[in-house]
Amino acid sequence: MRDIVRVVLAGKRIIVRNALLAALLAAGLVFLIPVTYTAEAVIFTPQQSQSSLSAMAQLSGIGGGAGAGLSALGLLGDFGLRTPTSLYIGILESRTVADGIIRRLDLRRIYAKKDLYSTRKRLIRNTSVKSGKDTLIHILVEDRSPKLAAAIAQAYLDELFRVNSSVALNEASQRRQFFEQQIAKEKTFLSTAENSMKDTQLDTGLFAPTGQADALVRAVSVLHAQILTKRAQVEAMRTYLADDNPRMRAANRELGAMQADLTKLERGQRSPGSPEVPAGQLPEAGLAFLRSYRDVRYHETLFEVLSKQYEAARLDEARAGSAIQVIDKPVPPERKSWPPRTIIVVTCFAFAGMGTSLWLLWKHPPVLS
Repeated sequence: MRDIVRVVLAGKRIIVRNALLAALLAAGLVFLIPVTYTAEAVIFTPQQSQSSLSAMAQLSGIGGGAGAGLSALGLLGDFGLRTPTSLYIGILESRTVADGIIRRLDLRRIYAKKDLYSTRKRLIRNTSVKSGKDTLIHILVEDRSPKLAAAIAQAYLDELFRVNSSVALNEASQRRQFFEQQIAKEKTFLSTAENSMKDTQLDTGLFAPTGQADALVRAVSVLHAQILTKRAQVEAMRTYLADDNPRMRAANRELGAMQADLTKLERGQRSPGSPEVPAGQLPEAGLAFLRSYRDVRYHETLFEVLSKQYEAARLDEARAGSAIQVIDKPVPPERKSWPPRTIIVVTCFAFAGMGTSLWLLWKHPPVLS
């Protein structure tokens, strides 16, 4: 150990000289490295929330007993577009957003690239989009100009709002248009059912059901309304879900189970002890009136349910694309992010000193006793 210290102390001038030369050389070269600035934008993505339809159902009943039945069966599904953080990161990294930024800031001219493909690669190389457990999305843009780095980060925010609003509005608009068409049809069906009931009253002389017949009418009419509402829900889901989606398969299974229950009720297949009298066992005149009465009831219920869903779709359409919140707006950075000149110079000084020491020990090996 003493011999090692002796060799190092004997060559301390050479060690210090080489270390200083390496540090001076590194200091000269480090100023040739292009300076890079990093601008950062932080956004908060929307969390899964209650849809407008579910909120409206809680604030007001939907068709009395029919509304309770729909809620119990889960027919008031959440049509809201639930977008996780990963989806927003995917949008930010998409070609559509990159091309929008290139056109917005004329990056093809700034980067001096011949085509859009090369410009896009340069932009992607200078950009980093990441997220942690806090669900905040960090957009980091590097550039030699602090103002351009901040401008590109802001352009990412602008393009994200534009693309997200377009996607959300399309989904909400499709639902609104679908329910608008269904309401128009139900107006016609309800008017026809009311006229048919009026004709039946004149023909049979019956004006109001009573007892078990009334219970049967209520049960069948509510079940009819539930089935038609479920069909409307399934058709609306098809606008943005595939047929093999788990939510779509579950909705189809519920619809099939409800149709089977309706068939049992109308054909006289009932459980022992059930108070409902099968529809086929009612007197003919009363049955004709009850059928017309049932048609009016379920068309009224369905019209009210569709109206609620239509209003919910309108609300979702109005607020579509406005859920993203900007936590930190991008500003031109005051300090460079690369290169770390002091760290590079100190590291070169240390490595040169250690390298020279090892060279001296190799040239003058100490005697180990």
